[in-house]
Amino acid sequence: MVKSRRKLAAAAVAIASTMCVALGACSSGSAGTGARSPEPEPSTELQRFYDQTLTFEACEGYATNSTDQGTFTLDPRFQCARMEVPLDYRDPEGKTASIALLKAPARGEPIGSLVLNPGGPGGAGMGMAALAAGSLSQSQVTEKFDLVGFDPRGVAASAPAIECFTDAEIDAGQGTTTVLTGSGSWTEADTRTIVEQCSQRSGGDDVLSAVGTRNAARDMDVLRAVLGDDRLTFLGRSYGTRLGAVYAEMFPANVRAMVFDGGVDPHLGTAERRVAQFQQFQEAFDDMAVDCASRPDCALGTDPSRAVEVFHSIARPLIENPIVTADGRRMDFDAAYGAVTAGLFDSMVWPVITKGIGELRDGSPETLLQISDVFGGRGEDGVYPNSSEANFAINCMDEQRHTPEQEVELKRRIQEVAPFTDAGIGADGARDACESWPAEPDLDYPYATGISGIPDTLTISITGDPSTPYDGGVSLADTLGGSLLTVDGEQHTIAVDGTNECVDRIVADYLVDLKSPPEQAKCSL
Repeated sequence: MVKSRRKLAAAAVAIASTMCVALGACSSGSAGTGARSPEPEPSTELQRFYDQTLTFEACEGYATNSTDQGTFTLDPRFQCARMEVPLDYRDPEGKTASIALLKAPARGEPIGSLVLNPGGPGGAGMGMAALAAGSLSQSQVTEKFDLVGFDPRGVAASAPAIECFTDAEIDAGQGTTTVLTGSGSWTEADTRTIVEQCSQRSGGDDVLSAVGTRNAARDMDVLRAVLGDDRLTFLGRSYGTRLGAVYAEMFPANVRAMVFDGGVDPHLGTAERRVAQFQQFQEAFDDMAVDCASRPDCALGTDPSRAVEVFHSIARPLIENPIVTADGRRMDFDAAYGAVTAGLFDSMVWPVITKGIGELRDGSPETLLQISDVFGGRGEDGVYPNSSEANFAINCMDEQRHTPEQEVELKRRIQEVAPFTDAGIGADGARDACESWPAEPDLDYPYATGISGIPDTLTISITGDPSTPYDGGVSLADTLGGSLLTVDGEQHTIAVDGTNECVDRIVADYLVDLKSPPEQAKCSL
């Protein structure tokens, strides 16, 4: 389980890359018009941000939770800084935001910076850079690049940060930002209350309106410039592949190399993508049930065809009779299926999930709470990162909106393809939590199409990825006209965690020497 613990630690920093997918803070609607014109050259007013000088310093004071406090001190060479950007790029002389970043200096003479994004959206890049520096301590990547992780606007140490719930509210099960799955039901007043609370605690409607991926891509171009790189070298996981693809669409002439690990399909609207993703989660659940059934003490039973039924018999009673721990933590149906979903990201965690389900049957929520804590980043001090709240806000600016009728239909479709998420009370009451958001989404679908002038990109797609299905990575590689690396196995993302020599070698050759893998390139877990 050593590898499993390492991946769980990385997932805590990255909030498992796509917890929005697992717990569903998103919606759906119409498609866009296709190719988008690149961004113009920076205006005179905007140029001052591109010309700023970063002041790097020790990372003390940058951590927002106990996990980061430990991660940021793994190497005394780590340096941190804050970069100023416009809150609204249409008004570069107005309010500003502060983007926090961590640099792990190259072990040798650097050829540039490798900018990292762990996914989410809402994942904090500072911790990803620190962990990757350790995982790749003998790699050409850390020899030749300064690893730079930044917390995107609204996330973690960047300011203003999105805040919607207190730690106590989350512990008590009051930190919900979706009822697309599970047992919840909302009214229009409920969704309006959530948005108003986020606005009040985050700094206002203008903050909520500014956290979309297009603005994060603009921030990344400022970062490229202030780091002294003529062109960007980037590696993104899961949602990070969306961020990188949008950057390539907006700044094609500024791309040097891009690795997309766990590609999100740029052609799928939100509803279609959600259904495909939950279908993958159900397949992972079914595979876990088969694996578990070989053991006589399996909590899901020895007949995999009845595993969902067994899980429901354990979890559904929690709707009316949740378990509340002595310190106020609530384990109900939604928390139970959410913890199971989180663990499905990595097949090595499956025995831990089934152990937790067995304990839950016997009245103890501890193991499932621990899984949720690791993937949600909750520290031993009970402090959560703001990743789930940032996830919600960023998706409200990225994802297509739903009418209540569309949301109910989407929930019904998800229950069909992923019955383990079904609380057994139907789909009525599902609503889009973003319906009262103070701004319309600014990301069209499809995106990143028709881009000209970018160099070869590298997309990594895992055949059994439960969160970003393999075909989505194939579609992303095809859309960008880039290379594809197929990895046989079952887990979500793999690059720069130092666990697969084949993948690490291909990624290093591509990033350092711009050497693309051959067609039909393949690795195995």
